[in-house]
Amino acid sequence: MTRIAYTGARIFDGEAFWERSALVVDGDRIEGIIAADSPTTAERVPLGGGILAPGFVDLQVNGGGGAQFNLAPTVETIATICSTFARFGTTACLPTLITDTRETAATAIAAGIAAAQQGVPGFLGLHLEGPHLSVARKGAHDPALIRPMDEADLVALIKARAKLPNLVTTVAAETVTPNQITRLREAGVVVSIGHSNASYATVRGAAEAGASMVTHLFNAQSQLGNRDPGVVGAALDLGSLWAGLIADGIHVDAASIGVALRAKRGPGRIFLVTDAMAPTGTDEETFELTGRTVYRKDGALRLADGTLAGADLTMVYAVNYAHSTLGVALEETLRMAARYPAQAIGDGARGVFENGARADLVHLSEDLAVRRTIIAGLTVWAV
Repeated sequence: MTRIAYTGARIFDGEAFWERSALVVDGDRIEGIIAADSPTTAERVPLGGGILAPGFVDLQVNGGGGAQFNLAPTVETIATICSTFARFGTTACLPTLITDTRETAATAIAAGIAAAQQGVPGFLGLHLEGPHLSVARKGAHDPALIRPMDEADLVALIKARAKLPNLVTTVAAETVTPNQITRLREAGVVVSIGHSNASYATVRGAAEAGASMVTHLFNAQSQLGNRDPGVVGAALDLGSLWAGLIADGIHVDAASIGVALRAKRGPGRIFLVTDAMAPTGTDEETFELTGRTVYRKDGALRLADGTLAGADLTMVYAVNYAHSTLGVALEETLRMAARYPAQAIGDGARGVFENGARADLVHLSEDLAVRRTIIAGLTVWAV
């Protein structure tokens, strides 16, 4: 297999920057970082400046490139989503199905299993957001399709996880039992709390049962209150919980994000997600979501009544917003886009440049524009 030494860019290894160094890739794996002038038999590829960093990992992406997973839950849709966001530095993503029928969910799971078997570049697994949510915090989810989790639902998730590389499911903490959460977690399913009106105590109980994540922090969940910290307070206070965040300047105010970043108790961290929909990466102005029209305007996607319906967002935009607008240190911003989401699903082979890690890379200009995306050692997009 081809060994390549990427030179001429600052290298961020997932923790710190390396100057005057080269990243050596052997096939689809990282070999290591060496001094730029070290003798090597690897083919040298000069990058001409910029930053070479671990590729972005997006744990919540509903659509892109004109394709919407709910509308067409197929391998072709998955491939379109993955290839679209590769242009924006994403090297691994979880195509996300929001609340839908049992039949659509089964079709989506079958498509995910097929995509894994076919090795679709960038496919990391699936995120099933619903249908076991709170109607009171439904957001853009169709309330007619929201329902409690039954034994058949639980078994279907457990069977799906056995055939998928990763599976995240978003549930409302008050609509599932601790026993259900524990069984899912024991099967390897990542349980995330979202679209939930639960109290802090209920979320804490869910976390103790095995839930380990919170979906799109601040959005569609009980807020931090003086007598009940709610889902938001639990996400920040409980160190076992990781939390996705839509950093687009629309879903969450910049001041709220700053407070959350300062308040978050570890080891769980806040990481970036796009929650992107079909129009992202296209010029489309509308699309259909479970039978309803969503309108794209002023950087937002909304139903006719004004409810936000996902985001018109890419990971590289979120990185720019976090660093330039929020003032998050570049190192931490890059971790939020790659290392932290990988850690949130227990994937130690992504988000870092360590020997044996996956060769998923993004080459950024100094002003944080994507110049090249590499998945499993192969360039899939470049300017």
